[in-house]
Amino acid sequence: MSGIIGVASNKSCHEDLFYGTNYHSHLGTEFAGLAVWDGKEILRKIHDIKGSHFKTKFHEDYLQMKGKCGIGVVSARDEQPICIHSKFGAFAIITNGFIENADELAEEFYSIGKSFSEFTDGTVNQSELVAKLIIQKNNIAEGIEYMFSKIKGSCSLLLLTKDGIYAARDRLGYTPLVVGQRGDDWAITTETAAFYNLGFKIKKYVEPGEIILLDNSGMKPKSKGKAANQVCSFLWIYTGFPASSYEGLNVEMSRERCGRRLAKDDNIKADMASGIPDSGTAHAIGYAMESGVPLRRPLVKYTPGFDRSYTPVSQETRDLIARMKLIPIPEMIKDKSIVFCDDSIVRGTQLKNYTIQKLKECGASQVHLRIACPPLMFPCKFNYSTRSFSELAARRAIKAIEGKDVEDISGYLDEISPKYKKMVDWIAKDLGATTLKYQKLDDMIEAIGLPKDKLCTYCWAGNEP
Repeated sequence: MSGIIGVASNKSCHEDLFYGTNYHSHLGTEFAGLAVWDGKEILRKIHDIKGSHFKTKFHEDYLQMKGKCGIGVVSARDEQPICIHSKFGAFAIITNGFIENADELAEEFYSIGKSFSEFTDGTVNQSELVAKLIIQKNNIAEGIEYMFSKIKGSCSLLLLTKDGIYAARDRLGYTPLVVGQRGDDWAITTETAAFYNLGFKIKKYVEPGEIILLDNSGMKPKSKGKAANQVCSFLWIYTGFPASSYEGLNVEMSRERCGRRLAKDDNIKADMASGIPDSGTAHAIGYAMESGVPLRRPLVKYTPGFDRSYTPVSQETRDLIARMKLIPIPEMIKDKSIVFCDDSIVRGTQLKNYTIQKLKECGASQVHLRIACPPLMFPCKFNYSTRSFSELAARRAIKAIEGKDVEDISGYLDEISPKYKKMVDWIAKDLGATTLKYQKLDDMIEAIGLPKDKLCTYCWAGNEP
């Protein structure tokens, strides 16, 4: 998932835009970019941030990028913003999401003699593709509606013009957008955590499919939202920043509730409860609060500057981050029984090789894994995260149990079935855990706090929005 932000101000927005974009650094590790309308033209900067930090790369640039409206992105994959000269005039665009039929749409353009200038890993740049869909219609709002009708997957966007910032939330609401106000200044963001220190107050959670225009005079509706809403559940479990809220529900509070649910009916006797930093920490706090098991930190993360091991594209990079960022405290671990809470088991390789292995090397007597969501069964269709069945730990377990890939996995989705238990036992043995317990789907939904029909649970249950 990428993080996007836009600022419309009565003075130069460059400082708010710089710090606001930086507050999305937990969402992307590949590229970052800023674009500002300076009154005459669009100024743009893009940097590769792999192995670096947003602030370091953009500190000199943003001081030169003065203007009353601007957009910023920390991108999970593509280089952004993309700048276009069109019949609507010049504009810059940033997107968040995943277009499943991007290759098919690109072929439609090729067939009529159109071309693309930006590529990532051999595929068209999503933001350029979205821009070219939008300019097919008579105005920007109509173009965005047309884009929504053509794509499969998800796309939220910000589009900067001389008139202000067009903002559109994905038609299913998979990715969030929130409007904030500070006096006469306005902003729109993926993460509400970007607002607080900049002085913005939450004004509106943008509806799925809604299109608005922000400028320094306020917020103007361009197209009404839709009743459907399938916001990504993983935002609360892992992806989102603890201080952020989506649909009015705070991330940290939801994670604590997840931990409490994990502790209910859990009869493990342990010396301590701990969370794998950072996202597992709040789950562990909730577990400790409910169970009475003391909360301790036998593994600590070396500085907040380390990237998240889930977000990089390559497995090699993910493994390197996982190996380097967590440092054990042997004196605390030796001969101890530990309940370790984590947000999820995706591939399982890092948990096995760089977490449980470290605990065992330091003499832990028992490692009980407690996972805040159910087993991940289906690759995400709506964002750049998991892309194949084979990389999912639960699918590897099923293949090992069945001796082959199977299409019907309904028995493994049933939390009280023998097949489900066999799958969980296989994963626990593969990881080297003493015991393993996953959160039940209904308990996770209850901990998040939204009705089930308002949440996307595709990666666990396979139910299409």
